[in-house]
Amino acid sequence: MAARPAWQGHLKLSLVTCPVALYTAVSSNAHVSFHLINPDTNNRIRMIPTDPDTGPVERSDLVKGYEVSKDEYVLFDDADFDKVKLETTRTISIDSFVDEAAIDRLYWDDPFYVVPEKGAGAEAFAVIRDAMKSAGKIAIGSLVLRGRERQLALEVRGKGLVAYSLRPHDEVREAEDYFDEIPTVKADKDMVEIASRIIAQKDAGFDPTKFKDRYDDALRDMIKAKQKGGKKVVAAPEPDDTNVIDLMEALRNSLKGPAAGKKPPVKKATKAATKKKKPASRNKAA
Repeated sequence: MAARPAWQGHLKLSLVTCPVALYTAVSSNAHVSFHLINPDTNNRIRMIPTDPDTGPVERSDLVKGYEVSKDEYVLFDDADFDKVKLETTRTISIDSFVDEAAIDRLYWDDPFYVVPEKGAGAEAFAVIRDAMKSAGKIAIGSLVLRGRERQLALEVRGKGLVAYSLRPHDEVREAEDYFDEIPTVKADKDMVEIASRIIAQKDAGFDPTKFKDRYDDALRDMIKAKQKGGKKVVAAPEPDDTNVIDLMEALRNSLKGPAAGKKPPVKKATKAATKKKKPASRNKAA
């Protein structure tokens, strides 16, 4: 396997253990990324660690500090971090099993592939995996990863397991803090019925391969244009807000469009239309 593991240790279910490795399940390498450039010299900017008294220093010579009061720090080097040893530093211990629906989607975070190390541990891994599959539950455990102890949710996928780090409760904001100010509106029953039919028309299976990052593609097109000396910029006008007066008409037209199997015509924004258009309010409910 070409990828380097993000973590190596053991998976433990009661008295059954096996060596495993975690591999990051997602990659962002395909996205357009930029460097900071000085436009006067076209040189790439280098971020150099600098002490305000002595000047530039080697990054490898630095240690970490926790600020306990203004300009006062408790210092930590690598040896100090090595002394903080928990069982979860090297072991994923399965503590409980829950239904998948019992975990709020707000808590799901980064996914990792859990792969058994080659050797005798493969059989123990298979026992844990098949027992989990038979139970039809999500396993909950803990792991020290990237300098933090994280709760994990593990599920069976094919011949392996997928472990999702779970966000801590104190990091998840309460929805009520944002939704309480949404005005109470009694939706028109006829409008809701038409909207429900539109939803039924658009019912489909989830296919992530159909999603293309058009913003990323637009950046790549602009990069090519700049390489060729072009200055063409693609602009997309914002849609007008749908007001209460024409809401029913908009719903009816939406229902007709997909039913006829035709795509709605693309409007070309004119300069006059652009000037008259009011910017959409960010505070307005969708």
